[in-house]
Amino acid sequence: MAERGLTFKDAINTAIVNGSRPREVRPYRTPTFDMGGPARVNLDRALALAGDLEDEEIIRKMERGA
Repeated sequence: MAERGLTFKDAINTAIVNGSRPREVRPYRTPTFDMGGPARVNLDRALALAGDLEDEEIIRKMERGA
């Protein structure tokens, strides 16, 4: 405040006025990345696939005795 020669009241009023002005709001853009060719697995059932893979790993470990 002293640097600009403003009183406390003037500084508060300036902050309120500047803060209440509408700002330009830029739309958020999500970056996209090319992940290669088409998926080799149907990703519509990705959760079921993950469960099946986990089950296979558990069975493999049980058969191995680990």
